[in-house]
Amino acid sequence: MSNTQKKILIMLALIAAVLFGSAGYFALINYRAFASQPLGPALPVSPQTMPPLWTASPAVGTVAVLPTSSPTPKPLCGGPSAMTILAIGQDQRSNNYMYGLGDIVRVVRVDFVTPQITVLEFPRDLWVEIPYISDNLNGFDHGKLNQAYLYGQPGDGFAYWDDPSQGPGLLSLTLNLNFGVQSDHYLAVNMRTFENVVNAMGGITINVPDRETAYNTGLPIGEHHLGGSEALKVARNREEGMFERVDNQNLVLCAMREKALSPKVVTQIPALIESFHDNIQTDFTPDQLSQLACLGTKLPVENIAFASFPEELFTEIRTYDDPAYPNGLLIFDADFNILRQYVARFNAGTWPQLSSSPSSETTQAEASSSFFCP
Repeated sequence: MSNTQKKILIMLALIAAVLFGSAGYFALINYRAFASQPLGPALPVSPQTMPPLWTASPAVGTVAVLPTSSPTPKPLCGGPSAMTILAIGQDQRSNNYMYGLGDIVRVVRVDFVTPQITVLEFPRDLWVEIPYISDNLNGFDHGKLNQAYLYGQPGDGFAYWDDPSQGPGLLSLTLNLNFGVQSDHYLAVNMRTFENVVNAMGGITINVPDRETAYNTGLPIGEHHLGGSEALKVARNREEGMFERVDNQNLVLCAMREKALSPKVVTQIPALIESFHDNIQTDFTPDQLSQLACLGTKLPVENIAFASFPEELFTEIRTYDDPAYPNGLLIFDADFNILRQYVARFNAGTWPQLSSSPSSETTQAEASSSFFCP
């Protein structure tokens, strides 16, 4: 091979390297642009903020600030210090989100520093003020909490506000208005998609502890490996009441948590959720889903806590205020000022407390309303 031919081959190789390098660069740019795009409309900005948990006393003179001996730990997985997610279970089996009540309402606080995850359940039958609906209901502005999601959906007869975030956005504003919840993101799943997700994970294993949990599921007491439809029956079982249904849901969530945190599944979570993005409502970006999946690999089991407001705070009453229900409607009555105090502690990451670090300030009622996965 002549020197001229060698020079030509070297030049062609350099050109090819530049072309392939450029292709890889632009592919990376395109991927980053995709990964940073939300899979749905963002939540509206909540107008309210919670009051501080304490107020500093006036001080005389200047207070010296001493340097700390250890640096503040950085959030894991490139995430924020904390993220609050509004998680919604819609009560429809359809392939769309045109209608449906927000029958499961939970607020999830993800701490990327500790790390830990705390989940707070809101009873769907709370009687709340719902913003932006009074013009459509002749001045009436209240309803059950689960109706806030329905009134924001685009189905005929509803769509009481036209924000792109639809039901999740209106439910988020309702939680903020009544209780001071500050949600950063949302994820809404209907019953059909829930079944598909459980099936895509390869099913879950739960232990049915008693006949009440097994009621209407066709399952005997004991350990079972469940597919999506069977898991849904357990999660929806409310034979013993609304608060017992929450316990059943916690069993299912713990089983899903155990399966999702397995090494085989955890790395597939972003792709799994992305594959269902046409059948869910969420404003997460693929990057944020990857951060959550990464955190799952570093999260101790004991750092996951489920909490409910103490049951004795609620009284079941019948209201005749809703014109759509002339015979009355069963609702939960509660002192919202007390609930807001719990929410303030939840927002601050001080309640519920991890099972490994109980506080002397934790009441017996609070302890009994917290649940930790076995």
